[in-house]
Amino acid sequence: MIQAVEILASTLGIVAACEAVGLPRGSFYRAHPPVEPVAPSPAPERPPSPRALTPTEKATVREVLNSERFQDQAPREVYATLLDEECYLCSWRTMYRILAENQESRERRDQLHHPVYAKPERLATRPNQLWSWDITKLRGPVTWTYYYLYVILDVYSRYVVGWMIAERESEELAQDLIRETCVKQGIQPGQLTLHADNGSAMIAKSVAQLLIDLDVVKSHSRPHVSDDNPYSEAQFKTLKYRPDYPERFGCLADARAWAQAFFAWYNQEHHHTGLGLLTPAVVHYGQAETVLQKRQQVLDVAYAAHPERFVKHPPVPAQLPAAVWINPPKPAGDTAVPLQ
Repeated sequence: MIQAVEILASTLGIVAACEAVGLPRGSFYRAHPPVEPVAPSPAPERPPSPRALTPTEKATVREVLNSERFQDQAPREVYATLLDEECYLCSWRTMYRILAENQESRERRDQLHHPVYAKPERLATRPNQLWSWDITKLRGPVTWTYYYLYVILDVYSRYVVGWMIAERESEELAQDLIRETCVKQGIQPGQLTLHADNGSAMIAKSVAQLLIDLDVVKSHSRPHVSDDNPYSEAQFKTLKYRPDYPERFGCLADARAWAQAFFAWYNQEHHHTGLGLLTPAVVHYGQAETVLQKRQQVLDVAYAAHPERFVKHPPVPAQLPAAVWINPPKPAGDTAVPLQ
């Protein structure tokens, strides 16, 4: 039967031949164990091309590419420089191949590596402990004209402690505003930390010297990090998203009049979500506890009248945060030192 399957398999195939004869395929395969494949013989080594560089020539090219003169230049640049000096070693593609053979095909130019800056971690637990300041542009009457709004914000209370609008960004004007605001708020030596980004007026030496004279701690955002000064940025967004914020200001007096009304509203009337819906002025001047007690009394009356409307628990007003951070530390590694 196996011989019959062998004869039929050449035309019908093994499966069909086994079915025609009535022989199980396993019996056929047991009688014909698979033949171990023969490993192919290795291909003969290709002889080197007569056009290829010799090992000595390759070593010379590699030595030139890695020399002090050319170690930071791309092979194309080396190739062109040598041609201008009436010297030809090989094509620039061959230079790349020689570098790749020696695991040296990578970025050869010097690269700028930014240093690792420590993340500023600043804590405020009361007003006039941590201020944040910044400058933003306000559009003037015609294209490419701007007025510059300087704002100093208390981080804990969100109260705008000082502001001004000028026609230019100036370190001298920044000094005047900082000095006058510290006097107006009664800042004592060693009491305050002033945080800012890395604008030209913020990092000016004259401003830094003023802070030393006032015994105010200087703090800056990390370079190229946009969210290290979040409270000033959020305040500017609130300002520019007001319904009456104009597309352009007609003149400097117009901008100052609008800003004066805005900051009065912001400090005295704006119920800030980050402050438990208290206004910045209430928090800054220590009236938060009184206001929260009055709110609780109103909610108690509402609960007594209709307790069924408060399913989970008696109502309580939103509370004022005990602390405000710029970049709070991670719980696993709290290395920041709270401000004194």
